[in-house]
Formats: sequence, structure tokens, C-alpha cells
Amino acid sequence: MSESRISKVVLAYSGGLDTSVILKWLQETYDCEVVTFTADIGQGEEVEPARAKAEALGVKEIYIEDLREEFVRDYVFPMFRANTVYEGEYLLGTSIARPLIAKRLVEIANETGADAISHGATGKGNDQVRFELGAYALRPDIKVIAPWREWDLLSREKLLAYAEQHGIPIEQKRGKKSPYSMDANLLHISYEGGLLEDPWNEPEEEMWRWTRSPEAAPDQPRYLEIEFRQGDPVAIDGEEMSPATLLETLNRVGGEHGIGRLDIVENRYVGMKSRGCYETPGGTILLRAHRAIESITLDREVAHMKDELMPRYATLIYNGYWWSPERRVLQELVDASQATVNGVVRLKLYKGNVTVVGRKSDTDSLFDENIATFEDDAGSYDQKDAEGFIRLNALRLKLAARQGRS
Repeated sequence: MSESRISKVVLAYSGGLDTSVILKWLQETYDCEVVTFTADIGQGEEVEPARAKAEALGVKEIYIEDLREEFVRDYVFPMFRANTVYEGEYLLGTSIARPLIAKRLVEIANETGADAISHGATGKGNDQVRFELGAYALRPDIKVIAPWREWDLLSREKLLAYAEQHGIPIEQKRGKKSPYSMDANLLHISYEGGLLEDPWNEPEEEMWRWTRSPEAAPDQPRYLEIEFRQGDPVAIDGEEMSPATLLETLNRVGGEHGIGRLDIVENRYVGMKSRGCYETPGGTILLRAHRAIESITLDREVAHMKDELMPRYATLIYNGYWWSPERRVLQELVDASQATVNGVVRLKLYKGNVTVVGRKSDTDSLFDENIATFEDDAGSYDQKDAEGFIRLNALRLKLAARQGRS
């Protein structure tokens, strides 16, 4: 599709400098109508001001949507059913938000008759891949315009000059500007750039926004109980909550107790290593709690198989393949395993640590105290049977040893 054939574009629009410049640039470069889409996924900033900014730039079709519940219910919770962690540490807070945004961009394009979508992701990052793979999976004929791969406005100074030249109103925030590139949603907030570009530098305490330092956290621990139904958390301390409210609550409580800080160097899909810091208080608590309830409700081999598949599942999400056939198949397997993951987990939060101190399931526990006891088990388990079990499993080891292979 040539530039001249593009008549309408749906832009993922935040109202900030980058996307405001992109909006005007699309109008000028492609001589097209622009539809803006602004999503509230819990980033903690007002999204409604984006409407006035879009109107000032001549936009007639403006979408501003609260997607917090959908984000947690249909993306975060399914991911946590798999205990998903990328490269052993990262809880995928940015990665899991992109498929939802890609889906809505395509849906709005269909609703408005647009033939293209556009985003503000740079050519060095993972987000361009995530947005575009998702869009193509949902609408193969969609045109994607990525300005950072086309224009020469590759510095903040050039963006500001373009904005001034074209009369684009840019809000100048008072106070000290953060030196970091940040991304936030209900699952996490991330920090990149600034002094973090040197992986030897320790993050400044002033950088963290959601969590207290463990040193400043309360001296008394906080106990809480999380109830699960079919693998999803549904209540805290007996109070049922919607998905978004539950995660917001855990973020607040976890942040007070210094839970969820992370400093990692990760391998980006585009080939480079990147240092980033993250705050994921609620997610850190949920991961620990979910594994605890699975420990008493999942069959051993099912649990082990999930652990073996999880890294593949995590990589699919990180690399942008949420809408791929293989992720959907893996999700069906994971979801099927969660039918019996019901019960309550009790946790202790204390100075940056989450400790499981209790777990129970009245309907689906596979933990049998009569068998597990160190006391007389009244014949539930014949310890003499272990001798034959060991002999059979030692057979191949003995054969190898006799041939000098061990």
C-alpha cells in the first residue's frame, strides 16, 4: 500500500510530546485523517486531557477508554496462571500490555474504516515488534506506520523544534524532570535510561515511585490471605474484589512493605541487552501466592510440566506472540490445569520479602496428612515398598557404572 492510498490512520496516542508530534507528522506526511486512541490501563495519569490536545490538532474521532479491568482479567491473570517469568526474574509488565493495545487499535481501525495504524515505539525496542506482530495476527492486511523508523526527528530537541514550528501545544511540567524513560500500568512501572545505562550504577532511591525501600518499610509484618478460584485471585482477607481492584490493593500494600523492586539486564528480542528497573509489588505477591496454592492442588507431573513449558510461554509474551497459535494452545493447556487450583494462601510481607506461611484448599488439596506424617501413619504407606522402588531406579546407574560410564 503506497502512502497516497492511506486515507485514515488510528494512532496510539498519549497526548505527550512524541505522539503529539506523530499526530501532526501523519497529517502532513500522509495527508490523511487521524483517529486517536488513548487507553487507561492503570498508568496513574489522567487520560482525559488527551482529548483536548487531539481536538486542538483537528482530530474528529477520539477514543479514550478505561481498559483496566479487561487488562487484568484477560491478560495479566491468564499470564499468572502459568507462573510466567522471563529470564528468571522479569514479570513482563510492559510486554503483557501490548497485545491489548494492539487489539484495540485494530478494532478501532475496523470500526472507523481506517486502513492503517500507528504507534510511537522506537526502532530499537521490543514494543514495535509486539504492536505490529499483534496487529498483523488480528488483521493481516493492516498497514502499520512507525514514524521512528521513517522520520529524521531522532532527538528531543528536534521534536521540540517541530512542535514549535507547527504550533503543537506541549505542556511544560513544573519541577524537576525525571531523567528516566518510564512506562506504567496496573502491573508495574519500568525505568530505563539516565544513569541506568551503565549497569554498574546503583539506582537512586529517588527513582522509585511505588515502593518504599525495605529499610524504610514498617517494622511490623503485614499478614494477608488471598483466595483463588480456578487459578485466579478473587479475594483478599475474605473481601471479594474485581481483578483491577485486587491488583491495585496488592500494589498499595506491597509497596508499603518494600515488595517488588527489580534491577535486571535483559535480552531484547531485537538483539541487544538492556538494563531496566521495575516495581511490581502486586505481581510479586501474586506469583508467590499462586505457586503456593498450586503446590497442594496440582498433580506432581502436571506441576512439573507447567514449569517446563513456562519459559517458552514467557518468551512468547516477551517477544510479542500473544496472538500466535502456539500461545493460544499453551494457554488452553495452562487453563485446563487450573480447574482444581482453589483455596486460600496466607502470606507475610516484611521489609521487601514475601513469605508463604499457610495454604489450604477445602475441596481440592492433594496433601494428605495421614501419608505425609512422620508419626505412625496406620498403614497408609508401607515404607518397605521404597526398597524395590529404589532398586528399579538404580538399575541403569549400576549398568553404567559397570561399564565405567559413571
